Amino acid sequence: MPLPVLDVFIGYDTDEIVAYHVLCQSIAERASIPTRFTPLHLPSLRRVFARERQPEQSTDFAFSRFLTPYLSGYAGWSLFMDCDMLLRADLAELFALRDERFAVMVCKHDYTPKSDVKFLNNQQTRYAKKNWSSVMLFNNARCAALTPDYVATASGLQLHQFKWLEDEELIGALPLEWNWLVGEYEHNPAARNAHFTLGGPYFRDYAECDYADEWRAVRDRTVSARQD
Repeated sequence: MPLPVLDVFIGYDTDEIVAYHVLCQSIAERASIPTRFTPLHLPSLRRVFARERQPEQSTDFAFSRFLTPYLSGYAGWSLFMDCDMLLRADLAELFALRDERFAVMVCKHDYTPKSDVKFLNNQQTRYAKKNWSSVMLFNNARCAALTPDYVATASGLQLHQFKWLEDEELIGALPLEWNWLVGEYEHNPAARNAHFTLGGPYFRDYAECDYADEWRAVRDRTVSARQD
């Protein structure tokens, strides 16, 4: 039988281009099975998706993330990740947690942000299920409500609070270590995925945040080339 391929959709933002590439590198370095990356770059989606940027929107992919099931043909399982992350484990371990009882699986954070602003002076919004949608393991066939038209017109809260599901019981839980919120949670050596939700080490104000040295080491490997 052929090896399974892990489909990973990653938010792409013009202010965090380096973050996208470093995240891909961190995934590739630890992957035990083939992984296919799709950047959610808005210009490449313009034939099916157009939405004006909202005042509270801090990234280009705030809404396009919910196109993951559509782009997967509503078949199989796919993963969405914000780009401001550093994978510290084999992603196959996360895919192994998928459960057919659920339409989507997330890390169910229960916290209040510590500050009112985050990277590049963006407003830190507060709402129920904050950061649940930054890592989403989609059971694509059960997410047919997420059409391009719906994603283009639904409110931010409808999307990020999973109002497109018939029942909240369809939201499965993943261990928080798969979306460890840097700066909001204490340093955790066992974090499987470090999420620089306040700002990554590629921004001057967050250069010395937790896991920053690890991120820079992966960045250096991303741009390295043999000289002989």
